Amino acid sequence: MNMPLAHVEPSATPTRSGLRRILGVGFGLAVIVGSTLGIGILRAPGLVAGQISNPSIILGLWLVGGLYTLLGAVCLAELGTMLPQTGGYYVYARRTFGESVGFAVGWTDWLTYCAVLGYVSIGIGEFMAVLVPSLAGLIKIVAVIALVGLVALQSAGIRVSSRFQEATTAIKFVAFLVVVIAALVLAPAMSSAAASSPGPASSPSLVGVVVALQAVVITYGGWQSALYFTEEDRDPNRNLPRSMIAGVASVIVVYLLVNLALLSVLRIPDLARSTLPAADAAQILMGSRGRQIITVLSLVSLPPLLNAIMMIGTRILFAMGRDGLLWRRTANVTAGGAPLAATVVTTAVAVALIASGTFQKLVAIASLFLVFNYSVCCLALVVLRRREPGRARPFRAWGYPWSAGIVLLGAAAFLIAAVIGDTVNAGAALALTAAGLLGRVAVARLRTAPAPQA
Repeated sequence: MNMPLAHVEPSATPTRSGLRRILGVGFGLAVIVGSTLGIGILRAPGLVAGQISNPSIILGLWLVGGLYTLLGAVCLAELGTMLPQTGGYYVYARRTFGESVGFAVGWTDWLTYCAVLGYVSIGIGEFMAVLVPSLAGLIKIVAVIALVGLVALQSAGIRVSSRFQEATTAIKFVAFLVVVIAALVLAPAMSSAAASSPGPASSPSLVGVVVALQAVVITYGGWQSALYFTEEDRDPNRNLPRSMIAGVASVIVVYLLVNLALLSVLRIPDLARSTLPAADAAQILMGSRGRQIITVLSLVSLPPLLNAIMMIGTRILFAMGRDGLLWRRTANVTAGGAPLAATVVTTAVAVALIASGTFQKLVAIASLFLVFNYSVCCLALVVLRRREPGRARPFRAWGYPWSAGIVLLGAAAFLIAAVIGDTVNAGAALALTAAGLLGRVAVARLRTAPAPQA
């Protein structure tokens, strides 16, 4: 007589790598929204209005940028379900173009996230100093404390860090919606003067449209975050596409609402001059407390972003260590599913960047890395479709090959524009990539060198 088997939850079973399959659609949504929705949308509308003076075109560009991002999401969701492994861009580049290109993508991707960790941590310190002026001289210390506190959270395991991501992202999402709704409700009564004199509208130039669209697409950055956790997802074939599509759609809605709210309060010339238009709008509607509210909203937006960036960075290092391209101990995982060594190394580099201030240079370079790595992965989708047509693809990109073609052309255009527009940082990015490749070659030679004769 067969005894009934005990039911085992997916969360109780680690993968062969030690990572735990406990994540689902909720986490995928949280990590995408948490790493996309933030201070960028509170600043970028002013940059866009500086190039475009027509409100309808401004809203249209935010919609076009969102739809382009959605196309990118469905294209890379195909790669994510076809190769459901931790590491994101690195995994697809290595599979398609070999170890050298894979290493270059992984190395630069990891450096990017280390730099962003430093940037976000400093942001927390700066916003805390605004709310608590006595902390003004301790910004870097507050930044390091915030970062190290996050390491303690990460070391508790994937279950704790994923729940933190979900809870804090929900708070941030609701906070943004509350501020937007308040602005839309109060605007008709308190900013009729601004609405009645919107300022002259002129036809935008092609260069202005391109520059504005670049700012929009960069503000959507973070939509790819769920790709880095497919190995920890209970059912990546179903959950990854749902997370990426719903996550990007949610961000599009919020971004359009934010722009509607700002356009209902601020005249286009005022919006174009503003470096933080959300704060200016809040000050018009609520007086001096308005800026404090936006400061609090900015601060609330950062913890889920910091948590997501830390988790992503450690997964890149974990994947490269597991494949032997970096220190293998970074692939060690705790009983709770946390790649602790990778977390410590990533944190140490981020703290060093905070202390030295060089993260600011890396953040400038990071945009080049992001566009380059994204371009490589767009090309990987096309190459793998041709080279491995029989491989299982649980999710197929909508409208292929047109969708992939649009995404690839857009990525190439952004890369070319980024290189031409910032040759100094482009050279620095190339130097950092070369340094990483040279380091990898040196380590490989040391490993393969014959032992000295006794």
